[in-house]
Amino acid sequence: MPTFFPQPIDASLVPRFAGLPTFMRLPAVTNFEDVDIGLVGVPWDGGTTNRAGARHGPREIRNMSSLMRKVHHVSNIAPYDLVRVGDVGDAPVNPIDLLDSLAQIEGFYAKIHRAGCIPISAGGDHLVTLPIFRGIAKHRPVGMVHFDAHSDTNDTYFGNNPYTHGTPFRRAIEEGLLDPKRTVQIGIRGSVYSAEDLDFAKAVGIRVIHMEEFAALGVEATLREVRKTVSDGPTYVSFDVDALDPAFAPGTGTPEIGGLTTLEAQHLVRGLQGLNLVGADVVEVAPPFDVGGNTALVGATLMFELLCVVADAQARQRTIREESPAEVEQ
Repeated sequence: MPTFFPQPIDASLVPRFAGLPTFMRLPAVTNFEDVDIGLVGVPWDGGTTNRAGARHGPREIRNMSSLMRKVHHVSNIAPYDLVRVGDVGDAPVNPIDLLDSLAQIEGFYAKIHRAGCIPISAGGDHLVTLPIFRGIAKHRPVGMVHFDAHSDTNDTYFGNNPYTHGTPFRRAIEEGLLDPKRTVQIGIRGSVYSAEDLDFAKAVGIRVIHMEEFAALGVEATLREVRKTVSDGPTYVSFDVDALDPAFAPGTGTPEIGGLTTLEAQHLVRGLQGLNLVGADVVEVAPPFDVGGNTALVGATLMFELLCVVADAQARQRTIREESPAEVEQ
C-alpha cells in the first residue's frame, strides 16, 4: 500500500476562499489508479423534465465543500487517513445530446472502475446514476440505498422517451445492473401521476419506505430495514436532495414538502457504516433555485458523510483482502 495519502488543503494555512476549487480541497487527480476513492462531478441535467439547473450542481458543491474538515465529529472517521481520495474531475457530457451524454458518462465511469477506484459523485439530475451503474455494475448487479421523494421507476415520459430523471432505476433493473430485492427507497412521498405509479417497484421487490412510514419507524428502525434488505452484498447509495424537505434544500428541481430534515439524513447516512459500499452519489442540487448556497452546502456535507462511510467500508475490505484474498468479491 502507498505511504502517501492525499490530504485537503489546511484552512488554517490557506483561506477557504483561496486556491483552486476542488471537492473537499483535495488534490486534482488525472490518473484514477492514484486514488482508492474518486470524487466526481457530473454536470448534466438532460434528463430533467421541468426545472433544469442541476448541471451547475457539481461546481457549487465543490465551492461549498471547502467548509468540510478532515475528521467526522461523531464517528471519528478520518477518511483521508484510511484511503487515498482525490478529485478526479468531471465526467464528459454533451448538453444537447442525451444519448451521447449517457455513453460518455458510462465510458468515464468504466475507466474509473477498471482502475479499481470507487466513485462518489455529485450530479447532475438523477438520470446520471444510470450510466454510472452501466460503468461500474455490468459484471454484477448492486443493491442500493436510495434516498428520494420519488421512486424513479417510471417507464416513459412524453410518449416513448425511456430516459428521464424519473426512469433510471427501472432501466437499471431491466438491464440487470440493479438488484431490486436488495434495494430500499426512503422518503418517497408527494402526489403521483396515477395510482399505479409504484406498481413496478413493488412487483420487482423494492422495499419502498414512504415518508409517512419513516416518520412512524424513526431512524433506527429504518436502518434495521435497510440492513435486512441490502444484507452484506455490494451496495450503492444514491441521495437525491429532494428527499429532504425544501425548507432545508430549496435548490432542487422537483421539491416535495414533508421530507427529511438534514439531521435525519445525517443519522441515516451514518447508520450505513458497516455495509459493503461500492459507490455513492448526491444528485439534483440545482443552484439556480438555491437560497444563499444552502442546498449546495447540504450536498457537500452529505458527500462528506458518504465519503466517511465509504472510506470505512473500503478500508475494511482492504483488510479482508489482505487476510483472506480468495473470499472477497472483486
